[in-house]
Amino acid sequence: MNGVSGRMGYRQHLVRSILAIRDAGGVELPDGSKVTVRPLLVGRSEAKLAEIAAEHGIADYTTDLDAALADPQWEIYADFLVTKARATALRKAIAAGKAIYTEKPTAESVEEALELARLAQEAGVKTGVVHDKLYLPGLQKLKRLIDSGFFGRVLSVRGEFGYWVFEGDWQPAQRPSWNYRAEDGGGIIVDMFPHWNYVLENLFGEVKSVYSQASIHIADRWDEKGERYDATAEDAAYGIFELEGDIVAQINSSWTTRVNRDELVEFHVDGTHGSAVVGLFGAKIQPRNATPKPVWNPDLEDTHDYDEDWQQVPTNDVFLNGFRQQWEEYLTSYVLGTDYPFDLLAGARGVQLAEAGLESSRTGAKVVLPELKLA
Repeated sequence: MNGVSGRMGYRQHLVRSILAIRDAGGVELPDGSKVTVRPLLVGRSEAKLAEIAAEHGIADYTTDLDAALADPQWEIYADFLVTKARATALRKAIAAGKAIYTEKPTAESVEEALELARLAQEAGVKTGVVHDKLYLPGLQKLKRLIDSGFFGRVLSVRGEFGYWVFEGDWQPAQRPSWNYRAEDGGGIIVDMFPHWNYVLENLFGEVKSVYSQASIHIADRWDEKGERYDATAEDAAYGIFELEGDIVAQINSSWTTRVNRDELVEFHVDGTHGSAVVGLFGAKIQPRNATPKPVWNPDLEDTHDYDEDWQQVPTNDVFLNGFRQQWEEYLTSYVLGTDYPFDLLAGARGVQLAEAGLESSRTGAKVVLPELKLA
């Protein structure tokens, strides 16, 4: 596990996924047996690794990635590094014959992402890319609504994501400063468009084109040492995505917005037979036969409570942490040797959408996405 001293690598992948699986005795397979996990922590700071290992009862850690990859007892390489360092490490792991499980984006360019996918295919190694948003309770409820035919024909999707990230001068920023430097791999398009790609293609349909506007709304920011720097990467992006089936999706992504909605991310889906609004956890619906009939009249105050027209979707299941649930599915697929859909090629499609979004913002034009193939 490379990069466990970072926020996501530590909290979501190590503590809430791998250690949770370890402490539960492993992942149960279809035949009733269990596959257990043993982590090896890899990073640059031996002191940090030793501290994490001692806190969580982990026996193995090292600062020597090459030695770890050369050791046959470690079967899977998991990568949670910053984007700029990821491709180099993934190439080493593929060359060593390790199975791959990695955060996204998988590379800094679509050409590099495709190259990694081809190298993995040629080496015959299983690959997995984090698709955590699909495992959110709210989106799992949305998937059930789609599968049940609740919407009829889906017409459109509107997404709102984001919150206010402090500039860092009078209150410390809650995101790292590299997120706002393009030269360090920052920017909300690179961060979020790969997420939107897999959410849209797995729930609604393949993304065919994108038009986006990227903005640096706040150029003056202060880093972790309290020193001012110029933001060179966008802190907000406004995207329109054309999907197969003539579905139109609009998603606003912003670190410069103050939240006035139930959750930090929400998707509003409209269909011929009904609509839904879902977030991280919640989901509410409005079927066709319970839809009110508003009439526009700017001369009269509208006293109708539109929120009351929506019905909450009950939580009829126990949802695991989304990162852990995907880890369990990947480990099961690895042990059983089954096909795994969220591979490096799927990761490359996310990079493709981010690259196309940046191109669209630069040129002011809609960008059509060609199909990505390994052969």
